[in-house]
Amino acid sequence: MPRRELGRPAAFWTVAVLLVLVLAASGVPSPLYRVYAERFGFGSGVITVVFAVYVFALLLSLLVVGGLSDHVGRRPVLAAALVLEAVSMVLFLAADGVGWLLAARVVQGLATGAMTGAFGAALLDLQRGEKPLGPLVNSAAPGFGLSLGAVGAGAAVEWLPAPTEWVFGALTVLCLVAAVGVLVFLPETSPQLPGARSSLRPSVHVLPAQRRAFVVVLPCLVATWALGGLYASLGPSLVSGVYGVQDHLVGSLVVLALNGTGLVGSLAVRGVAPARAMVVGALVFAAGVAGTIVALAVGSLALFFTAAVVSGLGFGSAFLGAMATVTHGVAPDARAGLLAAVFTASYLGFSLPAIAAGIAAGHIGLERTAQVYGAGVIVLALLAVAGLLLHARRPAADPEPARIPVAAGRGPAARD
Repeated sequence: MPRRELGRPAAFWTVAVLLVLVLAASGVPSPLYRVYAERFGFGSGVITVVFAVYVFALLLSLLVVGGLSDHVGRRPVLAAALVLEAVSMVLFLAADGVGWLLAARVVQGLATGAMTGAFGAALLDLQRGEKPLGPLVNSAAPGFGLSLGAVGAGAAVEWLPAPTEWVFGALTVLCLVAAVGVLVFLPETSPQLPGARSSLRPSVHVLPAQRRAFVVVLPCLVATWALGGLYASLGPSLVSGVYGVQDHLVGSLVVLALNGTGLVGSLAVRGVAPARAMVVGALVFAAGVAGTIVALAVGSLALFFTAAVVSGLGFGSAFLGAMATVTHGVAPDARAGLLAAVFTASYLGFSLPAIAAGIAAGHIGLERTAQVYGAGVIVLALLAVAGLLLHARRPAADPEPARIPVAAGRGPAARD
């Protein structure tokens, strides 16, 4: 078919919008888990299993094809993955039992994993100028997309007569249109390099130059994403089970309270050195999680939402600083592989603790599980702070630290 390529700025923002769309689709099931649980008759343990198979499929996809676009180009990987995403939406539409939900989430995980590295690398490829926005969008998109999907689905459950049909039908069409748009309008930003077949061997690509930074930011990634996993899988159930609020929209707003405020947290640390942004963010994050534990103990829904907002502010700052640190100076032909490694670590933190929480909730209850979970997350966040401070004391090769550009709002550049 004839192609009319977008200019560089338009292509950048098109990729950003598509990334948010895909992540919004992955957040849609969060408020719908309660609907499916009531419809098919299962509890919190099954909810976290349905949640977890998505993450495991995503991780498998990241490990196998996360760096493929560095070899075959961004466009073919993105277009194929968007079609696969549309297939998962169709499976959700057809779901009449837990088996269908599991299949839908597996396919969705495979699609999202294939796109994560390619989208992130395309953003870095297309950024331009002295104050590029690639790290900003990469760090903002997960929270914003998940929040958008969760709140949209929650509103659909409350106000539409057939919410699942409307939500998944619309997403099917959007994904197919996006796939065609990628092939027709998106410029190719990565040269075709040899080694495509060998890149399919499951591995985590962290080059020696980035390994020290990767190890330093790892506790920060795990802590923040672990809390995100709890809210995405069991957040609406906490609102209904602990506080007795049955409104699906209110349940989805707890996901927004955590993830949606991440962008604000990032804006608050613009112009700050990445290491400092991580330290401040991790401390604010730990304080917010401590507030969540108190809110559960005293039974205050208002405090619960306030604590989620504070945690989200810390999440945004800490995750931005981590992304800026680990992607600084990475070569273009290693971007997708490195981002796949970053998101592999993040999604492991997102999934494994949440699975354990779902199992534990069946034995000790949601409230006690969330409190113990929160305490563990606080320990990880403080460990991240300690590691970052020790790292900062070591002499750096570059005496002038990279700073988060004011114009970027959220993230410093991963410079070419």
